[in-house]
Amino acid sequence: MNNPFEDRILFQDNHIIVINKRAGEIIQGDKTGDKPLSETVKEYLKYRFNKPGNVYLGIVHRIDRPTSGAIMFAKTSKAASRLSKMFQSKEIEKTYWAITAEKPKNKEGTLTHYLQKNNNKNKSFAVDNKRDGYKKAVLHYEVLAGSDRYHLWEVDLETGRHHQIRVQLAQIGCPIKGDLKYGFARSNKDASISLHARSIEFTHPVQKEPVKITAPVPKDKLWEFFERNVS
Repeated sequence: MNNPFEDRILFQDNHIIVINKRAGEIIQGDKTGDKPLSETVKEYLKYRFNKPGNVYLGIVHRIDRPTSGAIMFAKTSKAASRLSKMFQSKEIEKTYWAITAEKPKNKEGTLTHYLQKNNNKNKSFAVDNKRDGYKKAVLHYEVLAGSDRYHLWEVDLETGRHHQIRVQLAQIGCPIKGDLKYGFARSNKDASISLHARSIEFTHPVQKEPVKITAPVPKDKLWEFFERNVS
């Protein structure tokens, strides 16, 4: 009998496993005490491959708790080391989808801001011009589709700052649907925000072959409408 968790595995080999994260899941343990996705993945690997003792799993990047989509873990320390370096040197391309109620003046473009993280509030603040203590944040976007009330964005990050997409879109008057922290008026019913890590593209750290992994959108009418109209 299949483990139901297997339906969420987007890619797996001896070195890497990629999961379609649900909104609300945390990647690793935090002060909430909630069970992290990393532990669920370890339990799955132990069960699936009948592994004795502890299972190794390397966390090589993260996604915000209310965000869904593709998250990659390393199954070996060698892969973890190589993937971490690849993320740091921007050799791994992550593409996000976001839904907003407002649309930008231009259908596509580049946003550049300067961000400062406030740890106490777990929030980043953006300004338009360079300022001491603020880090440069750059993203590229295209509005792919629209419904009667909402717009679907595709976003590629050039930098990887705390809450970057959320704060930059809010800074131009387009907060992400459901994101109360950054100014959207109403929460989503499931407490998610409408931000989805749609794809990861990279050269395999061991096999050296190109890999592209796409994460299906959450089971939600609006997400599914956009996925149908873009695919």
